[in-house]
Amino acid sequence: MTHQDSANQDARALMRSIIQRIATGPELSKDISREEARAGMRAILDNQVDGVQAGIFLIALRMKRESDDEMRGILEAIREATGHAVAEVDDVVDIADPYDGYNRCLPASPFLMPLLAECGVPAISHGAHAVGPKFGVTHRHVLEAAGVPVDLTPVEAAARLADPDCGWSYVDQRAFCAPLASLIDLRSAIVKRQALTTVEVLARPIHGRLRTHLVTGYVHKPYPRIYALLARHAGFDSALLVRGVEGGVVPSLRQAGVCYSYQQRGEEQPFDIDPTELGIEQSVRAVSLPESLPQSTRPGDDIAIAVDVPATAEAAAAAGLAALEGQNGPTYDSLVFSAALVLWHLGRERSLKEAAARVREALDSGRAARRVR
Repeated sequence: MTHQDSANQDARALMRSIIQRIATGPELSKDISREEARAGMRAILDNQVDGVQAGIFLIALRMKRESDDEMRGILEAIREATGHAVAEVDDVVDIADPYDGYNRCLPASPFLMPLLAECGVPAISHGAHAVGPKFGVTHRHVLEAAGVPVDLTPVEAAARLADPDCGWSYVDQRAFCAPLASLIDLRSAIVKRQALTTVEVLARPIHGRLRTHLVTGYVHKPYPRIYALLARHAGFDSALLVRGVEGGVVPSLRQAGVCYSYQQRGEEQPFDIDPTELGIEQSVRAVSLPESLPQSTRPGDDIAIAVDVPATAEAAAAAGLAALEGQNGPTYDSLVFSAALVLWHLGRERSLKEAAARVREALDSGRAARRVR
């Protein structure tokens, strides 16, 4: 027996033991250790167990509710399989929007990175082409429609952050963690959200020389604690957790909300936000989908809303570029709100109002748009 055959046999035996414990019903299922969760997830990423067992592992953990240690272990396995690069800048802001994208609004967040770069903050975003359960419009779709390179390696993406004329980039999951990207079909078959949906945004493919800061979104109240826990475990020096539209990093434009943050890997703290205090007066929560875009229920799915992804990405790209050139509207306000939060979180401005004023100046000047071109 070769060393690889022996390793595969050990992985299958471990997975069998794990499934026997985590898939025993609502009352008898048991948690597994962090190391077992890491080894089980690593066996899946290394293709050492079959797809049926991989699916049971993920959905059984979800049905019994993943423990903190199980989530940490899954994150460790993903980070071990991730290609990392250090950008030649002191600080990097990691914009981690949902990988399954948007299907109820035009996403403005793909243009947050060039805006932050114009404000002196190197920023990265990462994502994938199509991920369930939403299969919505992602950063990749929108940036590709805007003519931005979306198939860079982590090293190439990191180099763009150090370029004073650029200062931002996108890196795709297929480039920095191909084994995780290869699980898309399995995740589609599982249908429901599972641990990977939460954990993959914390892979941290690009680091700053001194500090790396996470900015991500959430919808449901239990998630700030979970994201903060995992962000600290992944080594993020600070984290900003925004209760955003569709789980993204842009808050509602018409109502007050709650965000959480931590600094220097400390405990997360809540704080209130109100768009009207920044001079944002909108009747919509987010950028509305144009009425002319095709929209229908996905065949065989009574939950997911299907949008014409290429057409929606083109519309989002046009709206984002116009906002970067100073055109007022919901996309402009979305960028003001989210970028101001980041600048204030990083201590670049003393107040959110001052941060918003700085962001508006950058937008009105049109300089941020040149960083896309």
